[in-house]
Parts: sequence; structure tokens; C-alpha cells
Amino acid sequence: MLEMSDFKESSWLRWAADSPEDADILIMGIPFDNAVSLNKGAAKAPNHLRRLSVELSDTTDSFRPVKRGLLYDFGDMRSELDWKRYFSSVEDSAFDLLERDRFCLFLGGDHSVTIPLHKAFGRKFDGKKRGIIHFDAHYDLCPEYDGHIWSHACTEARALEGVVTGDDLTFVGVRVAEETELELMKDHPGIVTITSENVHDRGAEDVVKTLIERYAGYDAVYLTLDIDVLDPAYVPGTGTPVSGGLDPITLIKILRRLLTELPIMAMDIVEVAPPLDVNDITSWAALRIIHEVFSSERWGR
Repeated sequence: MLEMSDFKESSWLRWAADSPEDADILIMGIPFDNAVSLNKGAAKAPNHLRRLSVELSDTTDSFRPVKRGLLYDFGDMRSELDWKRYFSSVEDSAFDLLERDRFCLFLGGDHSVTIPLHKAFGRKFDGKKRGIIHFDAHYDLCPEYDGHIWSHACTEARALEGVVTGDDLTFVGVRVAEETELELMKDHPGIVTITSENVHDRGAEDVVKTLIERYAGYDAVYLTLDIDVLDPAYVPGTGTPVSGGLDPITLIKILRRLLTELPIMAMDIVEVAPPLDVNDITSWAALRIIHEVFSSERWGR
């Protein structure tokens, strides 16, 4: 179901390995935004990020060069009109990537695409101690939203149906909630929330300490990152912005430590909507995060 897109000459492929077996990071795009509740446009993100990535420098602000032969990009999932069949295809393709025992980076798309990605993660690490860290302005814990159980507002409600328990789920950056989400959380008291205000007051180091302690002893962690975890001042091009979010350097400092100190086996970046953006500000914020993943100490040299 995967198809290569027209990005071969203008992307991060300058850091590509010759084969998936030689790479540390496997990339797959899911250009789907039919589950949004407000503004569409996230389907355009995977290829747009690839095209802009030609301008990425060799290092980030930590001045670590990105390793040659680091990644292998499988391209995008082909779109389908049958939503159920499409999500099944996404799950199976993601599972195939995870089965290669490499770090997997998935590019959305709206946050509903994380539903099948979580399911693939659960299949891959069946019987293992697994957790989810969810960076977002929203909980995405609605049992259903706008009459749909696969809305982008239902991502973690679906994960609680067999992928993880509340004791394995942490939210970072949340600053709004639906009443139905608060009701659901009563049934899962183990869920931990670190609000955006908490991050501001406590700082990156303290948040990292909390997450490392919480996931000590875990075999695998999935990190899902909705770009609207950042304040709209930094990411205007997203479908459901909420004021009062994180700033980019704080987010980068948290992610940098988590990548090296927790068994994060897969990660996605979702809800980047280029048609809603201003001067590609949001895409550049997402690329800064991706660049940090690429230059992580985790991959050595």
C-alpha cells in the first residue's frame, strides 16, 4: 500500500541508507485528514515536509552532525475512500515497519492516523510492557466525536481498548478537555497529565525526570506528537489551535532527553496543515523536531 512520492531530489534522502536493514530510522507518511473536527490540510504535510527538508542544515543547535545512512523513507500510504480498509492498511504497513526492529517515524495526517499506528505498536509489543506519551493541546480521549469513533478527538480512547491501560498513558501539554473525556478518565485513574502550565512552571528538566521515572522498566514507548502542543504563535498552521502552549525550545529539550533515556520505539508527528500555515512556520517547527530526532545521540556516529 506504500507509494514513493516525488521527493527524491529535494528531501532528507541525502541521509538515506541504501536499504531499510542499514538504517536506524524508518519513515512512513500517512496523508489523511478526513477525521478532523475543524480545519483540514494535514494530508499535505508529509510531502511538504520532505520538500522543505532540503534546507535543513547538517547539525542542530547541539552541533551534532546528522549521520550518513541514518534513515530509509518508504514514502506514503496510498489514499483510499474506504476509511475502515485504509486504517487496516495503515496498521499492517506500520506493523511491517516495526517488525524490522528499527525506530519508526510516522508523518501525519490528522491525529486519527495514530489509532491504527497504536494498534500496530500494540501488536508488535504484545506481551511486553508498553506505554504511550501523548504531546497535545487536547486529550483526544472522546469515546466518539461528531458521531465517529475514529475522529482525531478519539485517538487515546481507542488506545485504552487494548493497546495500553491508563497506568501506561501520559499526556503532556494539555490545556483543554471535553466533559466526556473527564468522565472517561474517572474509569482510568492511572492516567497522568502534565499540563502546559505545569511544563511552564516546572521546566523541562523536571518534566523529563517525571517521565523517565514513570516509564522505568518499560520495554517500549510510543511517542505521539500533535504539533498543536506548541503555542499557536509558533504553529499557526494547524487545524485546532489552542493558546497557551509550549515553546519550541522547551519541547526540544524534553524530546532530546526522552529519545536517549527511554525505549521510544516509534513516534509520530501529526496535525501539521500547510494550507493553513503562514510562511511555513508550522512546517519548520515540525522539521526542527524531526531534525532533533535525526541528530540524536541515540544513533551514535
